[in-house]
Formats: sequence, C-alpha cells, structure tokens
Amino acid sequence: MTGIDDTPPAWDERTQLTTFLDYARATARAKCQGVSAQDAHKALLPSSPLMTMSGLINHLRWVEYYWFRVVFLGEADEGPWTDEDPDREMRIAVDFPLAQLLDEYAEQSARHRELVAGQALDAKAERAVRDGLHVDLRWILLHLTEETARHNGHLDILRELLDGTTGT
Repeated sequence: MTGIDDTPPAWDERTQLTTFLDYARATARAKCQGVSAQDAHKALLPSSPLMTMSGLINHLRWVEYYWFRVVFLGEADEGPWTDEDPDREMRIAVDFPLAQLLDEYAEQSARHRELVAGQALDAKAERAVRDGLHVDLRWILLHLTEETARHNGHLDILRELLDGTTGT
C-alpha cells in the first residue's frame, strides 16, 4: 500500500494507538480507490445484502461517531440507525456517492483525532456500554482499530470480487 505507514513517529502509547487507527482508516480509504460509483453500491455476497463498499465506509464513519461522540462524550445519539433498522447506516449508503462518504469519513476522523489528542487515555466514557461498565479512551481506540481492521478484510473481499484488485 503506497503511502500508508503503520510505523509511529514516536513510541509512546498514545502515538502507537493513534497511528494504528489512522493506518486502518487509511487502508479502508485506499481499498476504495478507483472503485466506480456503480460498483461501490453492489452487494456481492448473497447472504449479506447490506455489505457494499459504500455501506462499509458509511458504517465505519458512524461507528466512530457512536464510540467517540455518544459513548465517550455522552452526546445524544443522532446516528441513522433505529430500533427497527439497526443497520440503516449500511442500507442508506447506496443513496450517496462513495467519494462523499469517503470525504465525510476523513473529515470526521480528523475531528476525532483532535478529540483524542486532548484527552487522557485513562479518561472514562460518559456512557456505560453494558452492565454499568464505563470503558476508557484507550479501550475505545483499540476497539475502533479492531473494528476498522476487520472491515478492511471485508473491503478486500468485495474489491477482489468487483474487479480483481488485491493488495490495496
């Protein structure tokens, strides 16, 4: 992957954590380079009709929003999902150009990067995630890195099925 580097510029914990999340984000964006508007909206897996390139990017965008804004900061949840349609962010992605979704994801990632820079890694989330557990910012960074990396594997599969491109 040209131009994407997972080597942190410093070896402190914060820099390592944020570098790996940025690396995973950049990898997701790189996997979408050159995908046509039509292909970005194709669902290629019969058992996963919501899994499209655009759906995965929109999902990653909204997952970050949820963990940083809703859980960590305790803001009101204004995500696109509903109780009736918990995966709506993936469903509505086909209504938007992939380029727009990628731009929104990059802009939001930049805002979250600033948020993380101003907080202690041990800072507890305002909202509990389950059983009264308030995770810390460190856990959220690790979780988002895992989540993004896992979906990068899905993007790998979709891209190969779309046009044969591998290794992006």
